[in-house]
Amino acid sequence: MITLYSILLTVSAYLFTRFLGKKYSSPLTSPVFLSTLIIIFLLVVSNISFDEYRPAKMIMTYLLGPATVALAVPIYKNRNMFKKYFWAALVGLSIGIVTTITSAIILAKWMNLSEMFIRAFTVKSVTVPVATEIGKIIHGNISLIAAYVIITGMIGAMFGAKLLSVCKINHPFARGLSIGTIAHGIGTAEAVKEGEVQGAVAGAAMGIAAVLTSFIIPIIIGFIV
Repeated sequence: MITLYSILLTVSAYLFTRFLGKKYSSPLTSPVFLSTLIIIFLLVVSNISFDEYRPAKMIMTYLLGPATVALAVPIYKNRNMFKKYFWAALVGLSIGIVTTITSAIILAKWMNLSEMFIRAFTVKSVTVPVATEIGKIIHGNISLIAAYVIITGMIGAMFGAKLLSVCKINHPFARGLSIGTIAHGIGTAEAVKEGEVQGAVAGAAMGIAAVLTSFIIPIIIGFIV
């Protein structure tokens, strides 16, 4: 009963915040951000612990698999665009990955964070399953890594599209590539709402960025940290 209640609560919170986000567009009404706060609040009020919520989370997480595979459909439908911008996208993606990692290290050192925080900070733009595996390789704190990844995704989902608009980056391919590279799955969910091309490119960028980052970080971190 608690599992069904938790699923209904989560879905309802997401649909409500999605409606609210369309009516009052703002980073604070971003469904990923606002629905998270609402769900946490309602779980606390309902006196439901995380362990009790876990079965509902596992069911919904399982459904993410087919949803992720479904991203292949718009990628296939826009395959000619992928071919057209392949090299430009690969260069942009590579620069984006290196910039994300090095800027994270520079910022962490500037803030005098310990080595444990710096190692966790470097994988903040990679989706959680890959980030935790990279974390084992670079001896990072897994809990810290998961927290950084989620926070980064939320910030990317809340501010990424608006920042691109301020910078007058309007091409759907470029917008999807940027959001997918820095804000992984959470940002991709927001990019899908912008349009089919943005969602397809963000999904592809998220996957390729995760693979390239898993090769780059162990090399970079060995020299800098």
